[in-house]
Amino acid sequence: MFYYIGLVIGAILILLGLLGSFLPVLPGPPLSFIGLFLVALVRNFSPPLTPTLIIVMLIVTIAVATVDYFIPLLGAKKYGASRWAIYGSMGGMIIGLFFSPFGMLLGAFVGAVLVEWIVTRKEKHALKAGWGIFVGSIFGMALKLGVSAVMAYYFLVAAIN
Repeated sequence: MFYYIGLVIGAILILLGLLGSFLPVLPGPPLSFIGLFLVALVRNFSPPLTPTLIIVMLIVTIAVATVDYFIPLLGAKKYGASRWAIYGSMGGMIIGLFFSPFGMLLGAFVGAVLVEWIVTRKEKHALKAGWGIFVGSIFGMALKLGVSAVMAYYFLVAAIN
């Protein structure tokens, strides 16, 4: 019985982790890792969920969670965004959260463009800043989704065996 409860809770955490790749209110890869670790525990770390795999996934999860905070900033700086554009993107992302996962991306872009335009009065520069934040955000989401998808794959392989 404990085994099946662990599988169900693990599956829920894996699904939440996949959703968390798009929704910033959910920590995607960490949730996926907890789900994978739980299933590894109930399976006594039998293949494919060996201790080595779990340690590697933990390191990757920590790395992705850390890097995810810097990727949009790097994209913004690469395209010349000011700190005000970054603040605007954060505000836009929060407002966009109420509309859909795509609303967050659009909100970050619009927030960065509007604030950069107000501060610099340069349309082209503001659009470049917004684009940099948009590209950085997309890359961060893709990275989180990729890591969560790998963990979902190992979960499925373990659940089927």
